[in-house]
Amino acid sequence: MIAIVRYNAGNVKSVLNTVEKLGYEAVITEDKELIKNADKVIFPGVGEASSAMQHLKENQLDELILSLKQPVLGVCLGLQLMCKHSEEGNTDCLGIFDVEVKKFPSEDIIPHTGWNNFTELKTPLFEGIKLENDVYFVHSYYAELSKYTIGVCDYILPYSCALHRDNFYAVQFHPEKSGDVGARIMRNFLEM
Repeated sequence: MIAIVRYNAGNVKSVLNTVEKLGYEAVITEDKELIKNADKVIFPGVGEASSAMQHLKENQLDELILSLKQPVLGVCLGLQLMCKHSEEGNTDCLGIFDVEVKKFPSEDIIPHTGWNNFTELKTPLFEGIKLENDVYFVHSYYAELSKYTIGVCDYILPYSCALHRDNFYAVQFHPEKSGDVGARIMRNFLEM
């Protein structure tokens, strides 16, 4: 069973639909036992960092996520919350990745919205994905490049569009909105 973490952030239903279309049983939940005992955990989100972190802390979901041993995939806001700190609301986050999340400089259109490709793909998460494949982004904040970077996107500046450490994976883009390419990435995660 796949647990999709419900917290104070949107976009969980489209993740559920993608997982089910791939033939997996999934549930959207805040239930700690269900999350703890799931085969895989997806931590998606669209929203604002400080209010999302506050909700996680109030419900002890922050401690739970940090304790997970099975594969975990953060998506969009999920990636940012898995980092150390976000400029959005000056928020201390989960710290899984020792990475700062910063606001894009206002040299171009923000948020970064639409299709873009990425490079430097690493780990089995991107098996079968080609550098010319595009995925869908919507975000105003970005994770800096680091030793955890497994995918780089260039929008205004190069940044981490995918991170990995131990059993934790995270992507800034939305695989659930990225057609066949996103479905392949999601399947790669679910088959880990």
